Amino acid sequence: MSEADATDRPVRSVTWRETALYAPVKAFLEAQGFTVKGEICGCDAVGLRAGEPPLIVVAELKLSFTLELVLQAVERMRGADIVYLAVAASRRGRDQDQRVSRLCRLLGVGLLAVDLRLERVVVLCEPVPYRPRPDLPLRRRLVREHTMREGDPNAGGSSRQPIMTAYRQRALACAAAMREVGARPRDLRHLAEDAGTILSRNVYGWFERVRPGHYRLSDQGKAMIAGAADAKPSEA
Repeated sequence: MSEADATDRPVRSVTWRETALYAPVKAFLEAQGFTVKGEICGCDAVGLRAGEPPLIVVAELKLSFTLELVLQAVERMRGADIVYLAVAASRRGRDQDQRVSRLCRLLGVGLLAVDLRLERVVVLCEPVPYRPRPDLPLRRRLVREHTMREGDPNAGGSSRQPIMTAYRQRALACAAAMREVGARPRDLRHLAEDAGTILSRNVYGWFERVRPGHYRLSDQGKAMIAGAADAKPSEA
């Protein structure tokens, strides 16, 4: 066959099996001083390092990151000192998703990406206990929203209907108080400390400024109030 003919032949895609991950992962663990054997008590790879008691490492192998792999890790943590999850390295797969690495760190398990062509292992996260850095602004938002929201108006898991936030509750209170006449922000502060911001920002389009410091309901606001009034009897 000529060189040109060989060049023109299509390149076959390689179909890998999970067993292709074993040799690179075994070599990786052996470099850390473990004696590694495959398929021990249902575990893909088990390594022992001398000691009393011996240090036990378990590696579970999957071509891609799946929920089943995570569940296996949780189960293996009951019997092993160290748990690794090993997946085939990819360009756009789950192994490249930073959320996956964070999940593994939260669980305290290691994550390995195995380049099957080069038989090379890259450590994406170490199997060490992890405590994420607190997101203080997020914590403050959670506490503020929870504290300021009246009652519990939303069923958890709602995704196809507007969420009743504390801000929306305060805007509704202001709109209800303005049903008949306009108002100034200071007239509404007993309902919402940030009444001035609510009226000026007009997030929902319910208010309109008549003159500086004075507001009234817009047509949209009036329609909203009317709709809310019509809905009350059916909810009773």
